[in-house]
Amino acid sequence: MKKILIVEDDREIAELERDYLEASDFEVAIEGDGRKGVEAALAGGFDLVILDLMLPGIDGFNVCRRLREELDIPVIIVSARQTDIDKIRGFGLGADDYMTKPFSPSELVARVKAHIARYEQLTRKEQQCVARLSCGKLALEAKSHRVFKDGEEIHLTNREFELLRFLMENRGLVFSRETLFERIWGLDAMGDNATVAVHINRIREKIETDPAHPAYIETVRGAGYRFHRD
Repeated sequence: MKKILIVEDDREIAELERDYLEASDFEVAIEGDGRKGVEAALAGGFDLVILDLMLPGIDGFNVCRRLREELDIPVIIVSARQTDIDKIRGFGLGADDYMTKPFSPSELVARVKAHIARYEQLTRKEQQCVARLSCGKLALEAKSHRVFKDGEEIHLTNREFELLRFLMENRGLVFSRETLFERIWGLDAMGDNATVAVHINRIREKIETDPAHPAYIETVRGAGYRFHRD
């Protein structure tokens, strides 16, 4: 049975999420405080975290940052904050998904299942993948989840790493936003595939010498993105 941690200070919302998840055979724990949420997540063998942003103790952004320092399990932010800057910040801190309130509990359950399935698929893939990918001054080590440019390590979030690895493994091929969203997030049509553009831009800021004129990840107008072929 998969274990889900809900970090949410609105008890009514948390219990609604819990009821739907338990009906789908998940084991669920609830914490209503940011600090206690971090402690529970780090202590607890959870498979996924559902995280509100406006929390007592410490806010959800800082909870996400703390979790990403030690855990790579999926994190879904569920928040009433709907601005693009909040979404970009959440993804930048390592969140795997961002849902805005009000939301459909059944959609939340579907996303939880999809993220857990995708995480398990990627974990299995890591055991079989090419150990090292390189292009010019850029190198990616799959098993250690590390990326280097000019010999210096670059920190990427989990989704940024997965997206970069996929493009490097398929260099020279063009992928649309929709295809990348399905391949990396594993959610097919659920969600906002503009998320892909946000992640591409963040990767470029980290690996490109001039992000405005990228040498590694190219935009193919009207088609999508491709990784530069040597």
